[in-house]
Amino acid sequence: MQRWKHRPEGSNWGDFGPDDQLGRLNLITEEQVLKGAREIRAGKTFCLSLPLDLPGGNVLNPRRHPPQLSPTRLADTPYLNFPLRNVNPDAVDVLSDDQVLLSMQYSTQWDALAHVGALFDADGDGKAELRYYNGFQAGVDVVGPADGDHTGCGCNSGGPSAALKLGVENLAQKGMQGRGVLVDLFRHYGPGRTLVGHAELMRALEADGIRVEAGDMLVLRTGYAEAVVAMDGKPDAEVLHSYGAALDGTDAALLQWITDSGIAAICADNYAVEAYPAREKSGPRAMLPLHHHCLFKLGLPLAELWYLKDLADWLHANGRHHFMLTAPPLRLPHAIGSPVTPIATV
Repeated sequence: MQRWKHRPEGSNWGDFGPDDQLGRLNLITEEQVLKGAREIRAGKTFCLSLPLDLPGGNVLNPRRHPPQLSPTRLADTPYLNFPLRNVNPDAVDVLSDDQVLLSMQYSTQWDALAHVGALFDADGDGKAELRYYNGFQAGVDVVGPADGDHTGCGCNSGGPSAALKLGVENLAQKGMQGRGVLVDLFRHYGPGRTLVGHAELMRALEADGIRVEAGDMLVLRTGYAEAVVAMDGKPDAEVLHSYGAALDGTDAALLQWITDSGIAAICADNYAVEAYPAREKSGPRAMLPLHHHCLFKLGLPLAELWYLKDLADWLHANGRHHFMLTAPPLRLPHAIGSPVTPIATV
């Protein structure tokens, strides 16, 4: 049965099916993957990930901490530089084996569609509920400690939270491979804070002669990740808060362009993709209006903190804007986000 009677204005809930969990990723068709493959002419690759221990510390988000590596253990024995002769006197092997405690969205990342929902009256009963893309429900489809014992859900999450629907494994199974198109906002607007609405984005696209087509993954360079790298693990939150261009999620024309363009994802090198906090307005509203429009209404994934300088410089030098993008997240069932090591091939 359909989970909702009413869908948010401007949303595409149900357009890809009542149980769809991919949203706009449905537009990355086989032909779109071939378009990406046709952009491979030089055979050169670029890693678009930061080292996953950057930005460093937790001043950008107090809930997210750098990864912590440790050796695996057998009973009380750490398996690091472990001589197997300890268990077999004939063995010459030495083993090292580790594990990591990792905030899934600490560094270069994908947001799954379960990352941002909204209060919305999907039932039409006059009472707003906590909902996610395509009407999936908090407490039913996305569960946490406050939702009681869900150990029998069959999710094997190993902990007290699970996106039973809209988890990041859907992106991984899709593959996240297709054609990327890079817009170099840093080259146009520099390191100062610039709110990029529809007019500013169109100015950059027109100046560079960039075409954006349905199914493309839009990749935005602002220079933010380069500033993070330069800070060498000691991020200056005051500087970064006002560094570089950021999408203006309060610009209705920009949101409409995202809807009309048919882009499948937005990947940026900055924190949050959009300017946060958003320009001040009054009344009930989304504090992250771009996330609200993309994740909640359209099922359009967002990616943050990608490193784009080397790719951007090469594309500019070669008069190009499109490339093959391969960026699958971890296939970790029921996770709400994931680190990613995107690769651009030109």
